[in-house]
Amino acid sequence: MTTHKEPLSSVLDTVGETPLVAVHTGPSSVDVYAKLESFNPGGSVKDRIGEYMLERMLERGDIDPGGTVIEPTAGNTGIGFAIAAKQLGLEAICVVPERFSREKQQLMRALGAEVVNTPTEAEIAGAVERAHELAAEIDNSVVPQQFSNPLNAEAHYETTGPEIYEALDGEVGAVVAGCGTAGTLMGIGRYAREQHPDTHVCAVEPEGSVYTRFFGAETDHEEYKTEGIGTSDPATNELFEPELVDDVLQVSDRAAQAELKRLAREEGHLVGSSAGAASAATQRVAERISDGQLSVPHPTVVTVFPDTSERYLSKGIYEAFAAWEG
Repeated sequence: MTTHKEPLSSVLDTVGETPLVAVHTGPSSVDVYAKLESFNPGGSVKDRIGEYMLERMLERGDIDPGGTVIEPTAGNTGIGFAIAAKQLGLEAICVVPERFSREKQQLMRALGAEVVNTPTEAEIAGAVERAHELAAEIDNSVVPQQFSNPLNAEAHYETTGPEIYEALDGEVGAVVAGCGTAGTLMGIGRYAREQHPDTHVCAVEPEGSVYTRFFGAETDHEEYKTEGIGTSDPATNELFEPELVDDVLQVSDRAAQAELKRLAREEGHLVGSSAGAASAATQRVAERISDGQLSVPHPTVVTVFPDTSERYLSKGIYEAFAAWEG
């Protein structure tokens, strides 16, 4: 873990180098850690790709200074892109399905981005379609497309993965992370496998998501409350590399909410439902390692807590399960 001890010239200089903190649950024989991505300036892991992708796209000439970035997003990516765009001399338009949190949309607007809503029933695929329609209408615009752009995973390969391994002196046995675009897990997972080929890489999705279709499962898509991870259509998840993933664990909304409440009550972590799901899945992996069911290079499991629960307070995330709005 690195702290900033010198004055910085831009908010973009604060992206990354987030704390890696022990999670005190599961078997005592296995160490569990979480990367606290709410410490990024925009409050989520997506700040990493906002900065990294836009800087690379400007360098490559995919967009010229003064242009417009148009991104389909559940919210956090829009915040990350909005922060980076303004600091890099670009405009931002975020295309967001209506159901996603009001807090996120308010923050995107506060950061100078225009928010365009699409119907909830069209899911993220509808937002992707609308983003490309807008790009066809606006000169000097680009859709970074976090769901298919390799720069998404590359950002985590270049930053998040090395930070984890530096903090733990390379002693990582398993990497567990929620998959929305899958960029976070693919980037960290690829880096982890290069450090040790037997590192266990585990994807996490909500019950009702269909990532398991990549492995031949006939999973039916159903609605779920957990926000920011999961997929209704694997065809949109072009970054997911099945050969890099050892297992996909599904976590129910109820289990994800119970764990995010426990994390707050017992450990002081104010995290969203995707972190609750990741933590619950991480416990399962740690138990399998402890029981001898899973062989890994080191008895250490690392996950990512993508954002903060403050993004979801209006949805009743800490209230009774039935009152939590998905």
